[in-house]
Formats: sequence, C-alpha cells, structure tokens
Amino acid sequence: MSYCAVGIVPNVRPEDTNDTSGESTDRPIRAVLFDFHGTLAQVEPLRLSVEWAAHVCGVTLGEYRSTVLADALGALGWVGSGQPAKVLPSFAAAWADRDLSEQSHQEAFVGLASGTSGAFEGFADAMYERLCAPETWIAYADTVPTLRALRDRGVPLALVSNIGFDVRPVLKHLEIDDLFDHTILSYEVGWAKPEPAIFLDACIRLGVEPGDALMVGDSMADAAAIDLGIRTLLVPHTEPGERVGIDAVTRLVHRPRA
Repeated sequence: MSYCAVGIVPNVRPEDTNDTSGESTDRPIRAVLFDFHGTLAQVEPLRLSVEWAAHVCGVTLGEYRSTVLADALGALGWVGSGQPAKVLPSFAAAWADRDLSEQSHQEAFVGLASGTSGAFEGFADAMYERLCAPETWIAYADTVPTLRALRDRGVPLALVSNIGFDVRPVLKHLEIDDLFDHTILSYEVGWAKPEPAIFLDACIRLGVEPGDALMVGDSMADAAAIDLGIRTLLVPHTEPGERVGIDAVTRLVHRPRA
C-alpha cells in the first residue's frame, strides 16, 4: 500500500503558531477534512451493479454478458473503474456541472452509461439508480477504525465531497454518519473542489485555521487544499473493502490542545 503526502513535510516556524515555547515543532493538525468516494468508500464491483440493473429491468444475463457489460461501462470511466470518463458532447454541459446540481448529476451519468456497448433497454437509468443506492457503497477496511479513533481523540471531522446527490443515507448505511461534525456537499453549497471556498467553508465550520487542518483525499482536486495552507494526504485507487491507507492519519494528527 502506498500513499502520497502532499504538503505534509513543510514545517511552520514557532513564531507563526500560538506556541510560545520557542521549540521548533510542526504545527499541530487540529481537524481533518475527508473526501468521500475513493477515500472512505468505493462502489461495489461493477459486475454486481450490472446484474442488479438487469434484474430490475427484467433482463436475464449470463455471467459472461454481465462481465462484458461491466468491462464496457468501466472502460467509459464509470464510478469505481479508476478510468477517466469518456465525455461526449451530448452530455458535456451536464458533466461539467454534475457536482453542482442533482439534475446535472443524473443527466451526466445516465449519458455516460448510455454509451455502453451492448446495453439493454433501461440499463443507463438503472445503473444510475444503483449508483445512488446506499447499499451499493462499501467502506474501506480502515475507514471506520480510523474515523472512530479520531473521534475518540476529540478531533473535529468534516466530510467534503464533490457530489450531486445526498450522500447522507450512504453514510448512515456505512455507520459513519455520526462520526462527522459537518457534511459539506458541493451541490448544496455551490462550490466544488478545487475551488478554495469549499475548503475554507469546512475550516470555518470546524473552527480552525487552514494551517491547522489536514485534507485527506484521492485526487488532485483534493490536493488543491494545499494552496490554502491545508496539509494534504492523497490515497491510491483501491478496490472496495480493502485497506486504502487512511489509518496513516492517526499518526499525523496531534491531540488538540485545550
């Protein structure tokens, strides 16, 4: 398992902190911002979603065709594939706004799924329905232990997600909804990463300066937090249910001072 620490290394001089002891120490991390998809959880294996879509559409698929459809959709860059999305002009405008509008989010992903070679009638709409279903999502093996460890230490936490649907039911399904002080969703606040405003909003809600926060994510949009002085940890693309490496956060975070 490997991960990328962006902005973890630079130290802050003692005179730039509230520490008057004169000791040359790192500025403590007092709060943590977490991305959601690819950081805390991943969607189920794509073949399972395809089989569910076939079932609700009344289509019988053999294992071979299920795999072929899953591979075809994954090649288009569907969620969880780790591949860049192949955006066509027919839904490009919706794709650009997918994290700022529920309607655009649905239009964008239905448009993407509609391009799947060999898809059956109703496939795209069913795949989108499955994408938004709480039971589709699987927490990484180290997600719950890490979040609970941070909460036990009194560290304020915020979820900061670029997303176009309400992920709170997913958080409840994963039994992590009560572990966040704030849930900040791009389509609700009108800002999406890498825009600075969404990171600043999180820091304000948590009551910390950007230099006292850590952003944990999996993309360069998350890494944009470093432009505000927020230290950033990026984790690699990981399959559902495996260990993603966010347990490293517990070794980076200091207990908040009184």
